[in-house]
Amino acid sequence: MKAGRQTTLRSQAAVSGIGVHSGAPATLTLLPADANTGIVFVRSGCDGRPDREIRADVRSVTATEFATVLGDATGPLCSTAEHVLSALSGLGVDNAIIELDGPEVPIMDGSAAPFVAAIDRAGVVTLAAPRRYIQVLKTVRVATGDAYGELRPHANGFRIEVDIDFDNALIGRQSLALDLDPETFRRELARARTFGFMRDVAKLWSAGYALGASFENTLVITDNRVLNPEGLRFPDEFARHKALDAIGDLTLAGAPLRGAYRSVRGGHKLNHAVLSALMSDPTAWALVEGQDTRQEIRHEAPRRPIRGHADVAAGMAVPAYAPDVS
Repeated sequence: MKAGRQTTLRSQAAVSGIGVHSGAPATLTLLPADANTGIVFVRSGCDGRPDREIRADVRSVTATEFATVLGDATGPLCSTAEHVLSALSGLGVDNAIIELDGPEVPIMDGSAAPFVAAIDRAGVVTLAAPRRYIQVLKTVRVATGDAYGELRPHANGFRIEVDIDFDNALIGRQSLALDLDPETFRRELARARTFGFMRDVAKLWSAGYALGASFENTLVITDNRVLNPEGLRFPDEFARHKALDAIGDLTLAGAPLRGAYRSVRGGHKLNHAVLSALMSDPTAWALVEGQDTRQEIRHEAPRRPIRGHADVAAGMAVPAYAPDVS
């Protein structure tokens, strides 16, 4: 197998919708980028100020309670970044510019599938530069209460293992374990939607969350049933969505991970804590070039890279966005 090469998008593609928490409309545009750019968010039309941009990096996370929020010293740049990041990572896109004209990434249908469709419209192409990986060299573990997460060495690419345990008859305990490649991501994870509990609606509204949530973008759960007319897409859609979120959060490593991630009763906050613990321990990882253990993507070189970045290192009831507990 040939050594993996970096990828980007062939052309641009856009999606529009509202933010699940803010309720604000936004258009997100995916654009090609040069090798070694990574994933960069650009906020346009922000209160009449010049464009702001920030690299998708673990150090750029400013909040993790109900979604992953990226920002810098001047404040948040975008909220709910995890689904589009998961789609890019899951399909093996290394370099992209994400332009956003609102405060939050559109929630779309609550899954990564609309972003996968946008990536497919744009197309994926290989670049001349070799792909760099973050190789996990030793196990790093973070525990809080009865929840824990860990990254450990793994011989073949990236593996995701998720265990959830909700005090809810419909969800209960669910487990999922997958070795990730683009086809597996498409088939097993991309369509899994975010979920929330009707009992939490008033509390989240009063805190300014879930203002854009609806049956169209969130699985709505009571004590014993799903209120969405179409029901579940997978019997274990809840665990699959937790895995989707984790892949998006771990994209903030800045390069594809070679290792296995295990999350038990976790969420955004734990994902970020484990990744931060890994990156802060220089003996726990190494930046390497090598064989691509994911499904290889072969296309022609892009016609016109856009911009470079040299740094490398409406339903009847409104449901709640589940907090970072399981």
